[in-house]
Amino acid sequence: MNLPTPEVALAIGAHPDDVEFQAGGTLAKWAGDGCVVHHLILTDGSKGTWNPDEDIPALIETRRLEQRSAAKALGATGEVVMLGETDGELESGLGLRERVAYWIRKLRPTVVLGHDPWKRYRVHPDHRHAGWLTVDGVVAARDPFFFPDQGVAHHRPDHLLLFEADEPDHLEDVSGFEAAKIAALLEHRSQFVTTMAIDDADSGEQLQVFRDRVFHRMRVNGSAASIGFAEAFKHVHDL
Repeated sequence: MNLPTPEVALAIGAHPDDVEFQAGGTLAKWAGDGCVVHHLILTDGSKGTWNPDEDIPALIETRRLEQRSAAKALGATGEVVMLGETDGELESGLGLRERVAYWIRKLRPTVVLGHDPWKRYRVHPDHRHAGWLTVDGVVAARDPFFFPDQGVAHHRPDHLLLFEADEPDHLEDVSGFEAAKIAALLEHRSQFVTTMAIDDADSGEQLQVFRDRVFHRMRVNGSAASIGFAEAFKHVHDL
């Protein structure tokens, strides 16, 4: 349990808000201890609405700004990189693998965090593809003969933490950082209805129900190690 605080962490998410849901407490803890936390968000979040009359270009811009505000709420001081792939149409081919590898090489993280591509029965295709891009991007970034014309040196992270895993084997104690996780999630206001079941942003009751749901998940994770709050990952360290 608990990796040493990394010098640099890179969290890779399919959509704006995925990183905060799955690893917000961990990133807030590390940021508070001096880690440079970066975000790499693969899609533009353009399908994050149930309104058929939504202004999609405006939604894309909103989600970009929300992601930057969420990173700030976590205390992250690194880059927030938005690759801008179309939401719902993410693929894990060589072209995007090269782009992910480039950012791993450029930002040189000690720890990479991302979706577990081996999760069973996953419905959303973007999460599957984001997981493969993360894993395959780590491999490509570490070896010099993958994409040698990028102009940045190859880089091998020390650890890979995969969230949404069926069989997690690593917990990060996030006790004391649960409020930062909630604060970051609530910056994603465009997702209140679709993701957080908050129909009325002024409803203290609905906001508390959402907080309680997030707290419950962290408590369940923590109970496995008799700690208050935790986030769970599959830890891959043979990189």
